[in-house]
Amino acid sequence: MRVTGRARLGRRTKELVRRLRPGEVAFVDHPDLDRVAAKALVRCRARAVVNASPSLTGRYPAEGTDLLLEAGIPVVDRVGEAVFAELADGDPVALEWGEAERPGGPARVRVRNGARVVAEGRAVTREILEEERRAGRRRFQREFVAFLQNTVQRADLEKATLLGDLDVPRARVPVYGRPALVVVRGPDFREDLEALSAYIRNERPVLVAVDGGADALLELGLRPDVVVGDMDSVSDEALRRARQLVVHAYPDGRAPGLRRVESLGLSADVLAAPGTSEDVALQFAYHNGARLLVLVGSHSGFVDFMEKGRAGMASTLLTRIKVGHVLVDAKGVHELYRFPLRRGVLAGVALAVLAAALVPTAVVLLSSPLGRAYLDVIYWKLRIWMGL
Repeated sequence: MRVTGRARLGRRTKELVRRLRPGEVAFVDHPDLDRVAAKALVRCRARAVVNASPSLTGRYPAEGTDLLLEAGIPVVDRVGEAVFAELADGDPVALEWGEAERPGGPARVRVRNGARVVAEGRAVTREILEEERRAGRRRFQREFVAFLQNTVQRADLEKATLLGDLDVPRARVPVYGRPALVVVRGPDFREDLEALSAYIRNERPVLVAVDGGADALLELGLRPDVVVGDMDSVSDEALRRARQLVVHAYPDGRAPGLRRVESLGLSADVLAAPGTSEDVALQFAYHNGARLLVLVGSHSGFVDFMEKGRAGMASTLLTRIKVGHVLVDAKGVHELYRFPLRRGVLAGVALAVLAAALVPTAVVLLSSPLGRAYLDVIYWKLRIWMGL
């Protein structure tokens, strides 16, 4: 087997995909290739992916390489970081498959630039990935225990800040009493946004984007109201078109992202807090009075956080405890629309059943302010689920 194309190099995959063109060979340095990066490479129609690092280390069940193989994109890994010194953007390269070093082992692949061999790695297959997952189960268990311990320890340190009164900037767009759609660049976030198009069109929620989530909104013809984050993975266009920018700063007040904003001649508010920009975005919308938080593309579990390179999820746990009574997690909502049922029929059946079962309960709940608040959350969750 032989694959040829122009080389496109980038140690950070999320920056590489901005320059990658269809038919080019992507050179990355990405241990445990994650789903978000892999989907971006698939959308760019990479001819092949060459990874300087192992695509699966065994620390956790990363699934990015599986997605590339399913899309028919060959993957070569463990070529070493020296390949970045041997090649330049646009160089013509050829990947040449050779024989396996042992029976049943991975085939060796040479990376050529003309007549010169600049690197050598292994061809990744589904069988190799499955074998490495089996071998890495013990390590996975150790990593998971360490993750839980870190989460508990950090939660104890951060609870006073996250559950107390943060110094949250005032929203420059109307937020109070409105639903807020918080868009994160997580797995399947584009698909979930498309599935929620009817909700966005009908309810007109405040659009709060976390870094690269702003570009996803622009791709759908939507202008972000607020962009929250450290501003390292969002385009200049998205920053210029947002109505308000909120830079996520470290708890000590340092805000590296502010320099980029100011270099564009823009102004921004600063919110200093521990944790992720996703958590900060939820806190921003919550403290400004959003009556419902619809979270798209969220990072909410062990694999999500390992893909982001984080050893724990203390801030996310605490934030969800704080805002959970008005939070709807729309992650994976696009999976609900794979069945060939008309939404109108499905909605009618669901509402009829729910009316018969919940009317007596609703009468009791409506008699108290807390009950009314919970019914409001349930109502909007049902509307999002049914695509109304």
